[in-house]
Amino acid sequence: MSKAPSGDSPVHLRLPYLGLALIGGTLGTAAREAITLAFPSTSGIPWAIFAVNVLGAFLLGVLLDALARMGPDEGRRRRLRILIGTGFTGGFTTYSALATDTASLLGEGRVGIGYGLGTVLVGGIATWAGIAAAIALHGMHHATVTRRTVDAPQSGDSL
Repeated sequence: MSKAPSGDSPVHLRLPYLGLALIGGTLGTAAREAITLAFPSTSGIPWAIFAVNVLGAFLLGVLLDALARMGPDEGRRRRLRILIGTGFTGGFTTYSALATDTASLLGEGRVGIGYGLGTVLVGGIATWAGIAAAIALHGMHHATVTRRTVDAPQSGDSL
């Protein structure tokens, strides 16, 4: 008889975390489907899938860098990583549709290789841009907090 996963089991086997990934994945998949329905392929090229993969890569870069700066992967940070990172962006982005679309474009003698490689390359750049955006936001937040601390009146100071 198998034992139910406990608090000592790996995170990916714990039901609360699986539930977060399921909820996030459901929402991410629904968002992707809404975008692909709103923006159908143009000239046979699935630009919506390209866009969601690149946007998802950017969001994942922002999220993971921001969470890493906030401290260890515990508690609320871990729940956000699993809900948004693993769940939402995992459901939002789609390697299977990318592979299918690339193969379909290749079969039609079209720009399949360019589409597939372009998506991967632009996605990598988008991840880097997401990390850079998170670093910039962290720097702006840090500067604002530092400025408030420096500008705040100290106890005993007269106004």
